[in-house]
Amino acid sequence: MKKIDRAYEIFSRLKKEFPNPECALIHKNPFELLIATILSAQCTDERVNKVTPSLFKTFSSPKEMAIASHAEIEKLIHSTGFYKNKAKSLIGSSQKIVEDYEGIVPSTLKELITLPGVGRKTANVVLGNAFNVVEGIVVDTHVTRLSKLLGLTKHTDAEKIELDLVKLFPKNQWVEISHLLILHGRKTCIARRPKCFTCVLAEICPSRKKI
Repeated sequence: MKKIDRAYEIFSRLKKEFPNPECALIHKNPFELLIATILSAQCTDERVNKVTPSLFKTFSSPKEMAIASHAEIEKLIHSTGFYKNKAKSLIGSSQKIVEDYEGIVPSTLKELITLPGVGRKTANVVLGNAFNVVEGIVVDTHVTRLSKLLGLTKHTDAEKIELDLVKLFPKNQWVEISHLLILHGRKTCIARRPKCFTCVLAEICPSRKKI
């Protein structure tokens, strides 16, 4: 099966299994999603969702977070791991939003990646889910792993994987395909213990027999 045909089948089958895929990070606005996504690095979305209510109750806007002390932020986000670096990114991003963007989270890829702690992955999450702007495909650990197992890429670098995926999926599927692969990775194609016998992609997965 050609990659383009496999990509079509993957989206079609996963869409039937997960009809309404959406971002797992709970947020009310672009700022909350930006902060939650930065916190999600090397951390589960479930853990982030437990941390953010207290964080946003204390610092509900870029202006408030920009003047927070590192100690205050670190205490609130400690359980997400790498809390010192993350606190630095949260405060730094908030300060830049206040200073350069009038306190409003920017809505372009070029602007978002100028924020401390924000790369293409985080920018694509915010653009696609907060602004409905499609610039690329979010490539996290689940997407990286499943893309290789499903034979959609041979790369390990996130940006190279993204370049491969955008060639295989139409632009109107870019946001959803990321959500679908993440959901599938959590429910069925679990690292080290994949449920191949109940997988809706088993018959088209080139890695099934290798697992």
